Amino acid sequence: MVKWIQLLVTGVTMGSIYSLIALGYVTIYRTSRIVNMAQGAFVMLGAFFTYSFLSELNLPYWLSAILGIVGVAIVAVVMYLLVLRPLVKISLVSIILATMALSILFENLALVRWGGYGHTVPAFTGDQVINVGGVNVFRQSLWVIGLMILVLIGLYALTNFTRIGKQMTATSNDPAAASLSGVNTGRVIILAFGISAAIGALGGIAVTPISQTSYLSGGIYALSGFVAAILGGWGSSSGAVVGGLALGIIQSLVTGFLPAGYQDAIAYAVLILVLYFRPSGLLGVRSSEGEA
Repeated sequence: MVKWIQLLVTGVTMGSIYSLIALGYVTIYRTSRIVNMAQGAFVMLGAFFTYSFLSELNLPYWLSAILGIVGVAIVAVVMYLLVLRPLVKISLVSIILATMALSILFENLALVRWGGYGHTVPAFTGDQVINVGGVNVFRQSLWVIGLMILVLIGLYALTNFTRIGKQMTATSNDPAAASLSGVNTGRVIILAFGISAAIGALGGIAVTPISQTSYLSGGIYALSGFVAAILGGWGSSSGAVVGGLALGIIQSLVTGFLPAGYQDAIAYAVLILVLYFRPSGLLGVRSSEGEA
């Protein structure tokens, strides 16, 4: 019994990371209708930027994390302005292919800059383990779960109680009407990319003390977050969290029967099953709705 509870705890931790990545997907899509397959690269870059600021420049941890998040947000905005915005009026397929190409580009740049080996950063509040009835819970796992909850609450508040949140929803529903109403849709989309990248970078910083980040991590996280977003209900923030937690728990529990190397195959299998039996996801919330 202790073994399965331990696997459940591990699943919730990784599911929280998947949820953060899925929230990044949702934030961009709900504003611009862009499916950003480079979202996983933001997770990787957030971890690597923080690692460099911390270990190479010897900056304080909190400052390294802030600079890492800001740096990734700048990369995302530049990516949108230089590559994606010119493709918006062409086709959705062109944008998806472009973001996939950018993800590969970021991976190769990371390989050149940080090498092929994984890197890690210290845990936020130490590596101590909390033992509850024989189940080990790392303090960093609690940080990961807590940050995911805070981001979800923050997005809910942004969407439903702020002017910019209403503008983001209006831009998503009808960009032309929003523009005629005085909404600067271009600025709103840029803000959405910045927020999405910041969420991804935060997830990368939070998970790296638990699992080393390498140049290949971006593609793996992109897949997991994408599956989580579809599993919960594409376009729903709460659905992204439900989907992320469900995927993390499923992957972790299955390792009780199969080797850990099958986790990615499990993600693909879950994606196929969800698309076949319930394309709208577990919650089935339309992306144009304003609720989180």
